Amino acid sequence: MSPVGTGRGRRAPLYAAGFVTAFGAHSIAAGLGGLTGGEHASLLTLGVLLAVYDGAEVILKPVFGTLADRTGPRPVLLGGLLAFAVASAAFVIAGDAALIGVVRFFQGAAAAAFSPAAGALVARLSPESRHGRAFGGYGAWKGLGYTLGPVLGGVLITVGGYSLLFATLAGLALAVVSWAALAVPGLAPLPRARQTVADLARRLGHGAFVRPTLALAGATGALAVGVGFLPVEGAGRGLGPLVTGAVVSLLAACGALVQPCSGRARDAGRLRDGPGMASGLLLAAAGAVLVTVIPGVAGIVVAAVAIGVGTGLTTPLGFAHLASSTPRERLGQTMGAAEVGKELGDAGGPLLVGGLAAITTLGFSLGGLAVVLSLSALAVVGARSQPGPNRTRVGGG
Repeated sequence: MSPVGTGRGRRAPLYAAGFVTAFGAHSIAAGLGGLTGGEHASLLTLGVLLAVYDGAEVILKPVFGTLADRTGPRPVLLGGLLAFAVASAAFVIAGDAALIGVVRFFQGAAAAAFSPAAGALVARLSPESRHGRAFGGYGAWKGLGYTLGPVLGGVLITVGGYSLLFATLAGLALAVVSWAALAVPGLAPLPRARQTVADLARRLGHGAFVRPTLALAGATGALAVGVGFLPVEGAGRGLGPLVTGAVVSLLAACGALVQPCSGRARDAGRLRDGPGMASGLLLAAAGAVLVTVIPGVAGIVVAAVAIGVGTGLTTPLGFAHLASSTPRERLGQTMGAAEVGKELGDAGGPLLVGGLAAITTLGFSLGGLAVVLSLSALAVVGARSQPGPNRTRVGGG
């Protein structure tokens, strides 16, 4: 039995959902510094406001992923997008900037619902022979959200304040949920055997889950470090914000462009999961080293390209490997758990580099990141494109 609805049109709203969560997180985060300069005048408050969205996702993604397996992923997708729209509209209606932390928490909780549901639907609506391409497209649209979020968010805040930004997010989420309601088919929950805590721990401790999740965490951590610390290195070399901003956009663009190519190469059998993920991590590690070796703007640009291409190479392979090695009736739970690992990498990479830089130098700390990425590459290189424990071919492709 083939997966239901393998058409690209049925996956397109899922790609748009990925754009919503990425754009929503980064468009708001980019402007929070200006907000904290007023009523919330403290770096601690800024840190809390930045963390609350991701914190809600880390806590709730496994919960909603499991719910998607029990009820079917479509209701969780639609409910999460609708909740995101409601949370965004509530800020506009309230008109109180003091509520931005509460609103961001509920936005993060909503994203925790529709993000793993979208990942599970991408897998179920695609034959296994096209998982790489499907997740490549999904990652590319999320990358576009990361790229456009700070720029368009800044424009919207400048033109109409935070009310215009949150109104735009509400409208965007409503448009995507309406599109998904029309285009995404309802997929019934798949029959599931009873799962004990020991069964769950054994499955999440298996290499089929650990290796790709480690690769996703490493790639996301490298991306976060590139976005956050390459501008710092550039400023130290006398580069202005226009140049360093262009470098960050170059990094994000490279990742977004490479992901579909990586996925297609996997589907065509030209790129194996383990070596591909390891190569991407090593390329990102090389970028972290080269920025300390090559002087001037050239070093920043080379590092941005290497990190962007490396993370773009790794990410679709990681998600495709998870999808192909997970029992289809547990896809939501697995995607939710893997997303937690990804979020921890997003936070852990900058913490590692920032912590080392505080006691040494930025160059030394980037070298430390390169070591961690290289060790991660050694750990994931043995990943095989084969079923994991208890893999069932329900609706296989």
